[in-house]
Amino acid sequence: MNEMPTHSEPTPTPGSAVLTTPQAADQPGGVPYGRAPTLLEQLQKPMSIAVIVLAVLLAAQSWSSSKQIRNLREEVAKRLQKGDISNAETGVVARNVQESNKELQIKVGALENRQSETQSQQLALEQLYNDLSKNRDEWALTEIEQVLSTASQQLQLAGNVPGALIALQNADRSLSRSDKPQFITIRRAIGRDMEKLKALPSVDSTGVALRLDAVIAQIDALPMLSDETPALPAAPEKPGKPVRNAAGKLVGPPAPEPLLQQVRNGWDTWSGDMWNDVRQLIRIRRVDTPEALMLSPTQSYFLRENIKLRLLNARMALLSRNETAFRNDLIAAQDGIAKYFDTRARATQTAQGLLRQVQASNLTIEMPTLSDSLTAVRNYKAKS
Repeated sequence: MNEMPTHSEPTPTPGSAVLTTPQAADQPGGVPYGRAPTLLEQLQKPMSIAVIVLAVLLAAQSWSSSKQIRNLREEVAKRLQKGDISNAETGVVARNVQESNKELQIKVGALENRQSETQSQQLALEQLYNDLSKNRDEWALTEIEQVLSTASQQLQLAGNVPGALIALQNADRSLSRSDKPQFITIRRAIGRDMEKLKALPSVDSTGVALRLDAVIAQIDALPMLSDETPALPAAPEKPGKPVRNAAGKLVGPPAPEPLLQQVRNGWDTWSGDMWNDVRQLIRIRRVDTPEALMLSPTQSYFLRENIKLRLLNARMALLSRNETAFRNDLIAAQDGIAKYFDTRARATQTAQGLLRQVQASNLTIEMPTLSDSLTAVRNYKAKS
């Protein structure tokens, strides 16, 4: 605000006169000298002070506002700087996240590829396992069929009942390892064939073969009618000393009798031996086949070999269950022994006894077939 112009009057000094002019008294706003100030003049001074104070306040307010604005600018600048740093860090993090995301996507893609490969491999393995399982069953059934076929042939040709039973048991054991219910029919058929074989009467083929082997081993030692020194007839068995068994009991003839009986027995024995010696001086034998006495040593050798060959053929016929050939060879061997060998010798009598035991053996046993088991196996293979 513009202050109003004031005119000051010259202060009168003592001894000087003050001249007043009408112009000074008539000037507007002028205060005549010696007149009291008006109300307006009284208000001008406080207003000036208020204006000054207001100006000071405005200056202070302006300074404070500028300071606040400056502080605000600094703070905004700091925050913007921090924001820029944060944005830079956020950009770095975002780039890292993008790179990590790309890597994860690559890894996920690789895992998906591996998963697909694993699934395809699993499917291939399952298919392979199914094929192998099927082929394994087929191989097992083929092997069982071959074993049963061989056992059936041996059973019909050689009567090998134990071998056929072992073959059936092995086949049943092989099928028992599989949990397939389709094999129950085959196992049931195998069980029926096993019961048929177990119900057969037993034939001691081994014992018969051993008796034949014993006779074959004795042929070379049997005395013949054409020998220069014929064998003596078999002497009756003399009572021997009592024999005790493992339990300590007496087995055999009773204890010797008193002294008189012993003397009598000794005399009988001595006289019998003497009479036999006398009889050996002159012997008369009746031979139904005179040609048996005319055999040369070479003919005797071939005769023994022929009888042994007959017995070997009988043994082979026994193993092959050919009863006709077995009986024919056995009869031929018995006739040769009875015709050309000395039947009074104990060795000849023992051989003939063994041959009679062999001839009494019954070989006429109809062997069953394993057709049930073979049919069940073949039907299952045809269905599968």
